[in-house]
Amino acid sequence: MSIVSRKPPNSTSQQWRFTLWNRRLNHYPDPPQRIVYLGVTVAATILLYYELYVQGAVAPSIIAHFGMSFMSFVFISVVGALVGAFGSLAAGLADRIGRANIVVGGLFVTGLTVLVALPHAANSTVYMISFALLSLVEGMILVATPALVRDFSPQLGRASAMASWTMGPVLGSLATTAVSSNTLDSYPDWRVQFYICGAVGLVVAVVALLLLRELSPPLRNQIMVSMNDRSIIEARAKEVAETTAGKSQWRQMLHLDIVGSSIAISVFLAFYYIAVGFFIVYFTTVYGYSESRANSLANWYWAFTAISQLATGFLSDRLRVRKPFMIVGALISMTGVAVFATKTTDPTTSFGELCALMIIISVGQGITFSSWLACFSETVERRNPAGTVTGLAVWGWTIRVVLCGVLVGFGIALPAPAVLVDHGAQVTATSKALTRGTLAALEEDPNSTAAEAVAVQELISKGFADDERQAVTDVEYLTKHRDEVAKASTEGPEQWERWWWICLALQVVFIPFVFVMAGRWRPSSARRDAERHDQLMAAERARLEVPQG
Repeated sequence: MSIVSRKPPNSTSQQWRFTLWNRRLNHYPDPPQRIVYLGVTVAATILLYYELYVQGAVAPSIIAHFGMSFMSFVFISVVGALVGAFGSLAAGLADRIGRANIVVGGLFVTGLTVLVALPHAANSTVYMISFALLSLVEGMILVATPALVRDFSPQLGRASAMASWTMGPVLGSLATTAVSSNTLDSYPDWRVQFYICGAVGLVVAVVALLLLRELSPPLRNQIMVSMNDRSIIEARAKEVAETTAGKSQWRQMLHLDIVGSSIAISVFLAFYYIAVGFFIVYFTTVYGYSESRANSLANWYWAFTAISQLATGFLSDRLRVRKPFMIVGALISMTGVAVFATKTTDPTTSFGELCALMIIISVGQGITFSSWLACFSETVERRNPAGTVTGLAVWGWTIRVVLCGVLVGFGIALPAPAVLVDHGAQVTATSKALTRGTLAALEEDPNSTAAEAVAVQELISKGFADDERQAVTDVEYLTKHRDEVAKASTEGPEQWERWWWICLALQVVFIPFVFVMAGRWRPSSARRDAERHDQLMAAERARLEVPQG
């Protein structure tokens, strides 16, 4: 069928409805418009990750509010990742109802979910269902947005454009930690973080509603190497039928270079997944930092990830290669993770040392992921440029399924953090309210009524408990969980260290799959490819009788 749009209605209201739904462009946009479309797409991506990650900034508070265990909170993330995986598969709808429409509609759904549903959930079950809805829509949008970035960026500028897209998870995380570290002390209610995030989300949704557009299938189903190809792409588009562009896309994408590289980057990012969800838990339970201080430390990780990704995109486009950057970035990251693991059991590790390690790891991971995504989009194009959304759906599904596995493995490998999050805060607070002598008496004989009576009076006199009944409950809680918390405090650093070594091993798995992806290793070879392409385009331009540009 033809892709030529039907004539828009005449009335103003009908024209608005037509414009807001039919967002397809039948001509490749000029640079100013292209920058606007890319900017809105990147802003939407940043916002989505901010909405997805905001719960991590106040995880201990959410756990306490709903009275759930730490593992129950982890299970919510597992459910979200699993639902999001199938949301990614459903993103194939983006080429039927429009990639831009998927993004715009999804932004309104996620904004309202974060603003209303999550902070006002009646219980942990409702919270989990709301988070699953957020993850489902997120899984769809985060396939459509990189597809839009690919559509609006020729290969010679692909790394820079994809580096901008990778700002989504990084700046989304940075927004989470920056906002929380600057507002939690003044507004300790965890709901405030969701109100801020949800309000920002609806603003971005309105901007996308008004500004976001997408290329028509005959335009986006071709490979554009440079902006000089624009006239040829448009001329060819007139000869391309929409229905013949994308047959057997799933079969074309289920190959080692697509599936294998998707698995490789997914396991490589295991350290990143835990950083997003549990860095705050790690720094509060291992080093005793407050939530705001832990978030300020995480800011270093996100900030330098963003810087390294942008710099990598620029350099990769200048040199016209991706693979060397992936290898170098992976080696830097692995070095940082190895040192970071050894510092986990060192109680003398300073805030400054942790900042330095955050910078090293983040730079390595930023270089790797930014260059990988550009290379992956070109690997998909090598199979079939019309299958961009399908290839990205394979990656989206894979990364979320791997995330499920990582979270399950995390829960099994690290029981100590669960104990510390569930019981550590109350045990520590109660212990601090008692004198050393009373604590020693309770430790010597937990069933001593005399020691318990003294402890009850101390808690009441210091204002820790409002009445005798509450004080008795607090003392019983202390005697029940004190040994468990003490054991977890001792074993926790060792368990975290073991987990960081597992993350390092998973990063090693990434290296071999770099070799199966598209692209050159040497800049000189890439330049020769570009020269041959220019010659072919000159011949094609002459055949089609179109001007240059």
